[in-house]
Amino acid sequence: MEPLKVVTELWNRIGAHDWPAVGTLIAEDAVIEWPVSAERIVGRANFLAVLSDMGQSTYADDTRVRLLRALADGDRVVTEVEMADDHVVYRGVSLWTVRDGEVVDGREYWTSPGQDPAPRWRAGYVEPLTTPLT
Repeated sequence: MEPLKVVTELWNRIGAHDWPAVGTLIAEDAVIEWPVSAERIVGRANFLAVLSDMGQSTYADDTRVRLLRALADGDRVVTEVEMADDHVVYRGVSLWTVRDGEVVDGREYWTSPGQDPAPRWRAGYVEPLTTPLT
């Protein structure tokens, strides 16, 4: 499967909370980094454990995952994703490397819109950005 399709399917499976199916797209020795929380997840088993534990504690079965953008250049894929449940919206930008149909590494930056308030001095130069989940 080409890299863009692998990563698109990865997000579909994460959205479905189908952890065994997610595992078929992740290399056994994959490394996923989350710089915002200063964490590195080494190995498929650890990545799946984090996702499944997070799925039980952070978001409900009705959590929606929406792939907003996906761009590919060879074996590298960049995605922007929105994940929402009843109370919180998360936005993530992910940088993936895919080889032989599996994600071998990734770096994800997650935040919530408005979590980092704009400084007042920029008010004369900007307008508010709204990002409703549809």
